[in-house]
Amino acid sequence: MRIVLIEDDEEISEILAQGLRTLRHEVLVSNSGSNGIGLSMTRDPDFVVLDLGLPDLDGLDVLKMIRSASSVPILVATGRGAEAQMIRGLELGADDYVVKPYTAGILHARIGAIARRSHQFATQDELQVGDLVVDLRGHTVHLDGRTLHLRPKEFQLLAYLVANSGRVIGKNELRAEVWDSDFACTDKTLAVHLSWLRRHLGESAAHPRYLHTVRGVGVKVMAPQP
Repeated sequence: MRIVLIEDDEEISEILAQGLRTLRHEVLVSNSGSNGIGLSMTRDPDFVVLDLGLPDLDGLDVLKMIRSASSVPILVATGRGAEAQMIRGLELGADDYVVKPYTAGILHARIGAIARRSHQFATQDELQVGDLVVDLRGHTVHLDGRTLHLRPKEFQLLAYLVANSGRVIGKNELRAEVWDSDFACTDKTLAVHLSWLRRHLGESAAHPRYLHTVRGVGVKVMAPQP
């Protein structure tokens, strides 16, 4: 796979690049945000690894610029304890989160997990429960004939829930299948994303239509009862 690695520390980027190349990835290294944006736009990467601490641009701004032009999977990296920054990165379209320090092996595992999640729905074009339609190829969601504007992680979460409609899904499964990381998805992060989904669906936890909470067990998607 072709990976764009955006990391300001030249020594760290070289160590990571060598490790990823040993694992048979092609790695394009950038030590600045502006150059990283250029590589991400012109070299058609399969993945982008983005350190949020960059010398020339705010890492979150780099994330927004890449995401506005491309659906390439993006892993963001930041320091321990930066939960607010991590949540903001996920809101802006990051697919996963890596806590520093990390190794080429960890990146390789995260990349593989994202690829598996993408492959899970590769043979399906559309998922539907009641009047809720998830277009997997177009990355759009329609409810009662109107388009819902979801962030990338909201879309991934809803797609997984709809693909498993009628089944109660626990928090640990959602972490593993949608975030692939306990670090990237605390209970608070998951609760916030579920709250956002309910808002998009025009419902609440107290008055659900599609998204039902089973206390102490998990959540499930069901078609509204007539």
